[in-house]
Order: sequence, then C-alpha cells, then structure tokens
Amino acid sequence: MLKRLFTKYASARSAISLFVFLAVTAIPELAMAADKAEKEFSIWKTFAPIALLLVVVTLVLSRLPKIDLGHSDAFRRRRVLNWLPLGLTYAWLYMGRYNLTVSKGKFTEMQSPDGSSLMGNDDFGYIFMAGTVVYGCSFIINGPLTDKYGGKFSILVGAAGSAVANVIMGLATLSIVNEGPGSDFIMQTFTVVFSVLYAINMYFQSFGAVAIVKTNASWFHVRERGVFGAIFGILISLGVYFAFDWGALILKHFGVQWVFFVPAILLTIFWFLDVKMVKNTPLEAGHKDFDTEDASSGDDGPRLPALVVFKKMLSNPIILTIAAIEFCSGFLRQAIMQWYRTFAKQTDGMLDLKDSFVYENWGLLLCCAGILGGVSAGIISDRVFQSRRGPVAFFLYGMMLTASILLVFVFDTGMVGWLVVFMSMAIIGVHGMLSGTASMDFGGRKNVGVAVGIIDGFVYLGTGVMSLTYAIILPKEQFDEAGKLIGPATDPANWTWWPLAMVPMALIGAVLATRVWHAKPKGKKSKA
Repeated sequence: MLKRLFTKYASARSAISLFVFLAVTAIPELAMAADKAEKEFSIWKTFAPIALLLVVVTLVLSRLPKIDLGHSDAFRRRRVLNWLPLGLTYAWLYMGRYNLTVSKGKFTEMQSPDGSSLMGNDDFGYIFMAGTVVYGCSFIINGPLTDKYGGKFSILVGAAGSAVANVIMGLATLSIVNEGPGSDFIMQTFTVVFSVLYAINMYFQSFGAVAIVKTNASWFHVRERGVFGAIFGILISLGVYFAFDWGALILKHFGVQWVFFVPAILLTIFWFLDVKMVKNTPLEAGHKDFDTEDASSGDDGPRLPALVVFKKMLSNPIILTIAAIEFCSGFLRQAIMQWYRTFAKQTDGMLDLKDSFVYENWGLLLCCAGILGGVSAGIISDRVFQSRRGPVAFFLYGMMLTASILLVFVFDTGMVGWLVVFMSMAIIGVHGMLSGTASMDFGGRKNVGVAVGIIDGFVYLGTGVMSLTYAIILPKEQFDEAGKLIGPATDPANWTWWPLAMVPMALIGAVLATRVWHAKPKGKKSKA
C-alpha cells in the first residue's frame, strides 16, 4: 500500500543533476586556493553541509506521490536539460548581483582622497538603491520584450549585459587597487560611478527572473508549479551561496576585483550553454506542447499589444495584491541579506559575532534556509492547498511577523544570527512561491513576461525603499587615525531601527496574503 503511494518524482533527479553539475563547476574555482591541504579541507567544509541537505531534499521529493499528467520519461529528461542550465545561469546572475555586498567591507577599509571611507553604510545604501530602482522599473521594457521574443532571448541578453557590466566594475576596482589610470577620479566620485555601473548591471539582471519564469511557464502544468516554485527557491538560494561564500573565498585569496571578474566569466560560459540547450517551448525541443491550465488556457488568439497587456495586468486585483506582497518581501529579504553581516562586523567589539558560525557561513546558511523554505512552500501549496499560493504565503508571513517582533528584543544578543536565518527561510519561500510560481499562474504563459516583470519589479522597488530607508536611519561609520572603526556604528543600541523597520512590512505582507487565500487561475475554458 505504502509502496504504491510513493514513486520517484522527476524533480528529485533534477536535484541530483543540479548537485553534480554544481560540484563539477565549483571544484575548479576553489582549486585555486594557495595550500593543497587547506584547499581540500575548505572544499569539504564548504560542500559537505549543502551536499547533505540536497541529498535530504532529493530523498523527500523522490518519495512523494507522482502527479500523472501524461508526461513521458523523455519529456521529463528534456525538461531537466532545459531548466538546469537556465537556472544555473540565474544563480550566476545572483553572484554577479550581490558581489557588491561582498566587496563592501573591502571598499569600506579603503580611503578616498579626502580621508573618508570609500563606501560607508550610506554610500552602499545609495548605490544599492540606484540599482534596485532601475531593476524595479525595467519591467516596463523587459516584460513585453520577453513575451514577444521568449525566455531564451531574455536570459541571453541578461547574462551578456551583466557579464560586461561586471567586467567594467572589476576594471574600475582594479584601477583603484593598483592606482591605475582614472583611479583618482573613480575614488573622488566613487558613489556616483558605482551607482551608474551597478544600475546598468541591474538593468540586465532584471531579465533573469522574467526569462526563467517565461520559459518554464510552457514546461510546467499548474499542478506541478508548486514544485517548480521549490526549484526556483533552490536556484535563488544557490545564487546567494555563490555570491556570499564563493565571493568571500575569492576576496580572501585573489583580491576584490575578482569578485566582479569571476561571475562575468561564469556568465559567459553559461551563455554558450544556454544558446545550445535552452528551448522556449516543448515543441521547439521536439516534444508536444500541452495545456498548462493557467490564465492563458484556451486563449488561442493573437498576442495582444504590450499596452493592452499592461492595462489588463494592472487592472487584475490578484496580480496587484501579489505585487504589493512582494514589495514587502523585497524590503524584508534584503534587509536581512544585505545588513546582517555589516551589523555583525561593525558591532563586533561589543557583541563578538564575527567569529560565530552564522557569520562565517552566511552564504551557506542562507542557501540551506532558502532551499528548505522553497521546497516546503512548493510542496505544501501543491499537496495541501490544491496549488493555491495564498495560504502558504500567509503562513510564511505569519512566521516573518512573529520573528521580526522577536528580533526587536534580541538583535543585540547571540540569538540574532540564527533568528535571521530562520526569517530568510520564510521570506525566500514566499518569494519563490509568488514571483516564481503565482506569476505564471495568473499571468498565463502568453503574458507571463509582463506579469512576472510587474511582480518582480515590485520586489526590487521594495528593496530600493529598504536601501534608502537604511541609508538614512542607520549609524554612520567613523574612523580613527589608524583606520579603526569607532563611533556610533560600533554600538548595537544605535542599530535599533534595523529590526524595527521590518515589523510593519511583515504585518502588511501577512494582511495582504489573506486577500489571495482562495485565488486560482482561470483560463477561457474555465470561464466558459
């Protein structure tokens, strides 16, 4: 009886393939460590926990009841070969996005010609805000482009543009480090220069989410998309892991400029893989297209003009509610990811957090938390709530609200690290469920580019508000003559607004999630 209930799920094999591919691509990069013994220990220390977690996730997925939609084994195998390189390209985009955060500490230690820090808390906030606002607004262009030309087009444009932008940021950084041509100008106008370069990078980055959701909307049925939401969460989490932990290793052994050069190299490699392997639809890959039963189901008419689609999406209360929820998600996710390590580093003299397990393994723990959050949310949505996304978003936001209130009282204790990891699990689960899955459902495969553009655009508009907020309210760094950090930023009491600002956003997100509790997509066939 039990044996009949449990069959292998295709995503399990996908997870195994993902891990094998990750290991193969990661080892050559890490092999550049100086000492062989240290190198081998670092590889084992870095990959053992995440390997164990991926094995556990694989076993869980492999024992779940199979949704029989008539897919052949050949189709499932080809689908893996489609989303795997596409998804890993998305992960490398993350590495080329959050490398700014990884490099912040090194830039903070550098001094501009006037003796001030090259990148203080306020400088980082303004640079990050510039990039995220551009990202948030780019859906006006990128959504219609993706719907017209397909997800493959968008991932190729995004990967190429971000690779070039990262090369330019790396060259600017190299000029500063070596006092090369233009270094004085770059240092004197550092915030402006990197705001512009990071904004260009983020414009091309914004193609990533639209591309991956647009492509997979044709490959996954509505009843399978909760599991795809889990995959989406895993890919986000791996990207965060690459950015923070690989970035830290690169920074330690090779210099800050390589934090920008390495993602550019990886994106270039995967650009060629995507050209060869990624297909927009099953038909392009030699398989039959099928009805995914989303909002485009039964719509066989011509593609509507972009302005008509925008009007349609912006008049859809479900799309607007999901976008508003994701605005809150963007604020909360980045408030944790971008500021915890800065808080821990700058208050280390009083809290002694820099030597903690969470600080040292920040990227790995964010990855593990994101995988757990994404997988749990996707499975619960499909198995418990009949592919409804609202209930899962509400429960995860309830966890966020409870944890953010608790954080106000314990942020200056040793509990802070593990608590923000727990919060990351909840908020990445929401993000994967709504941006990665609900956008497909309610946008439909024909118009999902605009839908995910609007929703993901609101995520990064929320991030932009977060960046501006914290640039204004967080304490400013001060340094003594020896370059040691002193002043208000070293006192945890001056960081109270860091957790306080999260509470109202978590409350708003939880309330909004109740508004889409019963929402499910309805195509033209359903209406008939």
